[in-house]
Amino acid sequence: MNLLSIGGSDPSAGAGIQSDIKTFSTFNVYGLTVITAITGQNTSNFGMVEPVSKKILENQLESIMKDFKIDGIKIGMLYNSEIIKTIHQYLKKLEIPIVVDPVIKSTTGGMLIEKSAIVDFKKLIIPLATIITPNKFEAEILTKSKINFKNTPEKIAKMIQKMGAKNVVITGIETGDKKISDFVLEKNKKYFLVDEKISKINRGSGNIHSAAALYAIVKNRSIKEALEFAKKITLDSIKNSQKVGKGIPITNIIKEDKIKNELLISINEFTKIKNIFQNIPECQTNFVYCRQKPKSIQDVLGISGRIVKAGKEVVIAGNLEYGGSKHVATALLVVNKKYIKIKSAINLKYKEETISKIKKSQLTTYDYDRNLEPKNVKKNGSTIEWGIKNAIKNAKKPPDIIFHKGDIGKEPMIIVFGETPDAVVKKILKII
Repeated sequence: MNLLSIGGSDPSAGAGIQSDIKTFSTFNVYGLTVITAITGQNTSNFGMVEPVSKKILENQLESIMKDFKIDGIKIGMLYNSEIIKTIHQYLKKLEIPIVVDPVIKSTTGGMLIEKSAIVDFKKLIIPLATIITPNKFEAEILTKSKINFKNTPEKIAKMIQKMGAKNVVITGIETGDKKISDFVLEKNKKYFLVDEKISKINRGSGNIHSAAALYAIVKNRSIKEALEFAKKITLDSIKNSQKVGKGIPITNIIKEDKIKNELLISINEFTKIKNIFQNIPECQTNFVYCRQKPKSIQDVLGISGRIVKAGKEVVIAGNLEYGGSKHVATALLVVNKKYIKIKSAINLKYKEETISKIKKSQLTTYDYDRNLEPKNVKKNGSTIEWGIKNAIKNAKKPPDIIFHKGDIGKEPMIIVFGETPDAVVKKILKII
């Protein structure tokens, strides 16, 4: 996945394109940049702004677009009308997700857009937005209206939506009960995302929120799911903010969360697959993802409970924890020992129609017969390890799928493997 950040450079890396690159890297995607302005700032003070020339801006855009397939774009700081018009010209025909973060003022006090350019921003940039993510202050600037009892968040969001944005989220609305809300206006629905207020001044939370939202949208999550994901990541980054300079702490995403973030997104994608409840076995489903060079199931992230059937829906019963899975994790460990790139797996219900689709696909498939399982293996409880080892002992290629037809009192099973949880979901979509 290639995500492009268009915005200003912040030498302190608390905001701007530097913050976006850090966020994208956390999600294990490739971050590209187009710099619109150079700023001089740190965690305490704001110095100068110098916009780039139209010539170098166009050269950056052309260089990136000729060489890379861009999956999504985040637009941040656009300092003047010339920059705004140039960006609009290059992006107006693109049909990919665009998240607009209307950067107006730095946390340290500097203005990041000329007042005269706001009209062009509203006319040319807001209509590009799949999602626009102003905070309360930015929403009030864009609409020239204060959010209050009369001018509700919904009213203000509708004003921004009428400017052309498909979806609007106004962040950071305090409710006075130690809660903080984001108001979301989609095309046909509206709602609040509410959480506990964190009393911490920080830099970079807006950047992380919009970058995380873009990532989730490109991963095919719904608007609500993307914004819920972005809010969680942002709140965690505020809690983990670090005082790296002499001034305001900078938000920080814990690196280890990358594995959890990837698996969580793929679990949510899995649960949204049409009629997926029909593919949940009687023992239920677990979805796992391991660290590099795992030594035991404690290095494998899984659901402490299971993904379970609830009527015609599936729900996640339990939390993501290292060591949360035993059986699927064990299967993954055996495969990973031989094929180190295989780091994720999920178990599905054995169905003849699924096996038929698997055989017609170009996926690499192996199987084993549990009737051949030695008695000492059954006695020692190492059935899965024996089965997977048996299935791949003569394998020349890493498995996409391993299955068995069960035994007396033992449910037949299909296990799908992949390098990442996302790869596992894509394989599932080919066989169900």
